[in-house]
Amino acid sequence: MTNEIIRSKAADRLGASTAASVADEWAKQPLGARRQDWLWPLSLPFLAFLILPLVALLARTPAGRLLENLRQPEVHQAIALSLNTASLATLASILIGTPVAYLMARRTFRFKRALDTLIDLPMVLPPAVAGVALLMAFGRRGLLGGYLEELGLHIAFTRTAVVIAQTFIAAPLFIKSAVVGFATVERELEQAAALDGASRWGVFRHITVPLAWTALLSGAVLAWARALGEFGATIIFAGNFPGRTQTMPLAIYIGFELELGIALTLAVLLVGCSFLVLIAVKALLHRPAHQIE
Repeated sequence: MTNEIIRSKAADRLGASTAASVADEWAKQPLGARRQDWLWPLSLPFLAFLILPLVALLARTPAGRLLENLRQPEVHQAIALSLNTASLATLASILIGTPVAYLMARRTFRFKRALDTLIDLPMVLPPAVAGVALLMAFGRRGLLGGYLEELGLHIAFTRTAVVIAQTFIAAPLFIKSAVVGFATVERELEQAAALDGASRWGVFRHITVPLAWTALLSGAVLAWARALGEFGATIIFAGNFPGRTQTMPLAIYIGFELELGIALTLAVLLVGCSFLVLIAVKALLHRPAHQIE
């Protein structure tokens, strides 16, 4: 069949006799030769551009120095704070993002496209702008800052500010993934459960969430990784105070001025975390939902 198609297309341009010759020669070529291997040389510049900085980073951080720098107190503090705040930001993203994702997946309403654009905005907004916006909203002189101060709540330049900044940047990633997951759940299954007497919460908990679990988990992992690497909004809204608001990206920033070894160590750790997260997400996306426990 493939040979007949080649003959037909070649005949339109080259004539019947020449087309037959071209088709026969093409059919004699091995399958690997038909896969346009000439694209590999054209792809090498980008691959080299992508790999070279990572190789340079690893080359400048040998295993012995990496282990030595990991013993530094400031490294421990930055790692612990980053893991803590990124996990809290992910949990917050799930709690506040799941209703929004379900609404976007299941309802058609006015200004839905505007809401979808608003959800996407933190992902394309310059992080520094996000930090300034959060400061103007929750800072001491911000829109809500005065009321919060009267209640004894101080948010800006605290660990809470770190979590808020990370959530603001990372939540859209979870929401976008959850929307896809909820949209793929067959409505007939939910209707059947409802006809059997299940409540709305029961249908959502026992039918919708398990069937959308792959997308939900993938979105949570991506949100966690994004929160872990957040820098711009955090440094403006929460500051860079060691042991209090200094996350791993902020410690890397200071490390270039004070101790390059610490900066390189934390950079390698973040690269490793990002790589593992991507592998996990790709593995989840290639597994059926019923195989994930």
